[in-house]
Amino acid sequence: MGEVRTIPAREEMNVQDTWALEDLYATDEAWEAQIKEIEQSVGKLSAYEGKLGTSAEELLAFLRAQDDMECILERLYVYANEKLHQDMSVSKYQGYTTRAQALVVQISGASSFADPEILAIPEETLAGFFASCPELEHYRLLIDRILYAKEHTLSPKEEAILAKAQEMATAPDDVYSLLTDVDLRFGTIKDENGNETELTDINYVSMLMSTDRRVRKDAFETLYQVYDQFKNSIAAMFQANVKKARFYSGVRNYASSMEMSLDGSRIPVSVYESLIEAVHTALPDMYRYVALRKRVLGVDELHMYDVYVPIVKDYDMNVTFEEAKELVLKGLAPMGEEYLSHLREGFENRWIDVYENKNKRGGAYSWSAYGVHPYVLLNYQGKLDDVFTLAHEMGHALHSYYSNGTQPYTYAGYRLFVAEVASICNESLLIRYLLEQSKDKQEKCYLLNHFLDQFKRTLFRQTMFAEFEMMMHRMYAQGEALTAERICEVYMELNKKYFGDDMVSDPQIALEWARIPHFYTEFYVYQYATGFAAAIALSDKILREGESAVEAYKSFLKGGCSKDPLELLQMAGIDMSKPEPVKSALKLFGELVAELEGLLV
Repeated sequence: MGEVRTIPAREEMNVQDTWALEDLYATDEAWEAQIKEIEQSVGKLSAYEGKLGTSAEELLAFLRAQDDMECILERLYVYANEKLHQDMSVSKYQGYTTRAQALVVQISGASSFADPEILAIPEETLAGFFASCPELEHYRLLIDRILYAKEHTLSPKEEAILAKAQEMATAPDDVYSLLTDVDLRFGTIKDENGNETELTDINYVSMLMSTDRRVRKDAFETLYQVYDQFKNSIAAMFQANVKKARFYSGVRNYASSMEMSLDGSRIPVSVYESLIEAVHTALPDMYRYVALRKRVLGVDELHMYDVYVPIVKDYDMNVTFEEAKELVLKGLAPMGEEYLSHLREGFENRWIDVYENKNKRGGAYSWSAYGVHPYVLLNYQGKLDDVFTLAHEMGHALHSYYSNGTQPYTYAGYRLFVAEVASICNESLLIRYLLEQSKDKQEKCYLLNHFLDQFKRTLFRQTMFAEFEMMMHRMYAQGEALTAERICEVYMELNKKYFGDDMVSDPQIALEWARIPHFYTEFYVYQYATGFAAAIALSDKILREGESAVEAYKSFLKGGCSKDPLELLQMAGIDMSKPEPVKSALKLFGELVAELEGLLV
């Protein structure tokens, strides 16, 4: 009888495999002292109410005070959340995050008068402010963006009410996160060796990569059996989040939740819609890949639990974390020694929380606070996917590193639309390096399959998510209730559309929406797909043009939000306002399918 393998507790982790949160705050007591200080200082912002239009000096003083307070708030917020994400069951850090979120609301409320007051300053008066106070020029772009949003900005009283409602508005996401990261338990399944292994949302995908079909099927059915038990509650959380977005878009005079979400980065709705249209035209290539997968795996029916397993038999890449770091450094060598030196800095100075522990937040992310190095959360399992996750998250980290190191706090935070570009560019460079180094046919097939799976889960799957999200918000806006049954019905039809007739859309896959946390950040997921397309184009330029393309790309990384996202990408030579980058990436997908077919069939 095999032994039961369990997930270690946080206190059992090797310190060198954990992130150095002491670089944010040396102790919890230091965090508590600073949050108390800021809580007591919030009134300093509201003291400027009614004064912003009186002089350039008052306006400048307020904007500087707001920057200073928000910069400290960012550090407080990141520390609280990252402490919690180490072990989501620790009530102390649940309290920290609640307190930090409350402070976000307090500061937002205390400064909610600012945008309406700035909008009320006559144009000639504002011009005089800039002429008389050269230091105010630093905030010209910020003020221009406030003026751009004039039709969506309410009165000071209304803005104050909306600011106070923010803490309540996070409830769907907060409840969903605690349910899925802490409360849900999926039991155990037997692994390939007959050992009882705890199934978690974190190791689920690793189970689906097992070459033992029984393991894949058991993991798939076991996980969704639990989600099925909670589908009505999760549907209620999902609908509540959609309601929240509908409420805010309505009161801010937007035509839709999508328009509101995209407008913050000045992304036309047409970019979102043209992404979906372009991917629809490429679905025949996806069906061709699905048919190839079915044929090579030698199964009568291809099921949804068969979509992650490598289709190259008897070949697997198990990679230690040390080996993963070396592979990433080699794969990103075209970025030049300066970029690599920053990667090494992150590897050697505990930017990364590496392995899974009990109650640790699932998935992976990079997060930073201005003035401190970035942090990366992983749940490293030793598979090739995990190597790419490392490259991906360090792409985010170095984007923040360059941006924070170049821009003042006011313009350091890059927009969501470009957030995935640097991460996926790293992945693209890494896979091309591995393919170039491969001399073994079987290994090359394995890597091609991996690259195609990146397309599948990023360009195709995230676009499917984006289409689902668009449909959900539109259905609710049209008065349709988003019940678990209706959500599942829509999701199932989309799954069939994107995977085609050669894929069995198992009943359980209708519940996949219930385990996607990104849906609680409205209209975020499409940016994985657009970011993937932009990253493919950028990696092509870097490999083709060398140093000049790298320097242009680093200008993009250093840009923060000093320009709008489409402008930043244009600096690097990519125009995402047009469909060509997406179409070019989809064309490459078709070519890679043909190449793999030639090697395997």
